[in-house]
Amino acid sequence: MISVTELRNGTKVEMDGGLWECLEYSHLKMGRGGAKVVTKFRNMETGSIVDRTFNSGEKLQDIYVEGKKMQYLYPDGEDFVFMDLDTFDQITLGKGLVSDAAKFMKENTEVEVAMYGEKPLSITLPNQVILKIVQTDPGVRGDTVSGGTKPATLETGAVVQVPLFVEQDTNVKVDTRTGQYLSRA
Repeated sequence: MISVTELRNGTKVEMDGGLWECLEYSHLKMGRGGAKVVTKFRNMETGSIVDRTFNSGEKLQDIYVEGKKMQYLYPDGEDFVFMDLDTFDQITLGKGLVSDAAKFMKENTEVEVAMYGEKPLSITLPNQVILKIVQTDPGVRGDTVSGGTKPATLETGAVVQVPLFVEQDTNVKVDTRTGQYLSRA
């Protein structure tokens, strides 16, 4: 158990029958009466965000979330199959849990899966991935490095903006956090 005054950004707790991550917190001391802690929590299972106010003496049940290295194997309809790199066990995660990460995952990509006991909560991709451009418009003569950008479709189906000189069938490095082109690979 931890006191609400010990909450920090990223602290994970169990309350109201669910698993929650603290996004924001602030301590308020009123002129009269006790201090209050105003927080914003995100439900780790559904993604919903809730504002909560606690008295300074309240306690919450903290949880330990373990990060496991896993490898993305293949899509299975709407789901995704991953393999634990330590035990070689396979787990299937739903589209809701994988969410936006799916557009930068190709077979054999290593990811980190946040686990609470045996329950997967979220996945984290590497900060940068190398993907092949499968479709983009050809550049026009006179295009320069400092010129404009054009859309390019990657092998995973994601569309990113690339400089005009980048051609089809080129491998590019993409930032998975922002979805932006970084460089040719």
